[in-house]
Amino acid sequence: MLTKRIIPCLDIKNGRTVKGVNFKHLKDAGDPIKLICWYTKQGADELIFLDITATNEKRKTLINLVRDISSHINIPFTVGGGIKEEKDVELLLNAGADKISINTAAFKNPNLLESFSKRFGSQSIVLAIDTKYEKNEWWVYLNGGRISTKTKTLDWAKEGTNRGAGEILLTSMNHDGTKNGFALDITSKISESITTPVIASGGAGKLEDFYKIFKKGKADAALAASIFHYKKIEIPKLKFYLNNLHIPVRI
Repeated sequence: MLTKRIIPCLDIKNGRTVKGVNFKHLKDAGDPIKLICWYTKQGADELIFLDITATNEKRKTLINLVRDISSHINIPFTVGGGIKEEKDVELLLNAGADKISINTAAFKNPNLLESFSKRFGSQSIVLAIDTKYEKNEWWVYLNGGRISTKTKTLDWAKEGTNRGAGEILLTSMNHDGTKNGFALDITSKISESITTPVIASGGAGKLEDFYKIFKKGKADAALAASIFHYKKIEIPKLKFYLNNLHIPVRI
């Protein structure tokens, strides 16, 4: 049985780590390099870095940060934000990233998933989906959760994997930063509908939330930010807890 992964996420703005609630009210959460060194020692399985205000002008700054990150850690890490063409992917992977995450650009031009996976391999391509529950359905949102669409989340997850995405990063906007638990229903629906691994994001607040997302949500990995950044939960304790409940994790 494959082990379940614990993944800290660092949202980056102007070179600093930030965290908000429901994609709003961002607060500084520390220096990203110091945090990644801490997470490496803690036993994180992977790391994800999202440049939440990425623009073409800031691309050079992000690439320099990726180079710095890769020199400090020996675990896989994913980088996302503002990726729109093959050149962006090439630069980030060459700078040391193991995977790239693409969100809005892939939705607007799904052919990108096909071209990216063909050139770089599907294992390097993570499709990030921001989703919100309203009117009795989960819908895809774009541009950092600012723009709604009429596309159902499950439909887009299926299409994205069919087009070449090697992994789904699913973030519930309703749960983000609330610490009230992950979105179990939509995560389990997607996990049961595709063969591609699913990373659950949004809502982690206590140890039990991780157990539920793996057991009931059927996620392959669980991502969290603030509870790790502010050391509300430390990864060794979390993995010990999960291991005792027979959830396979890398100790």
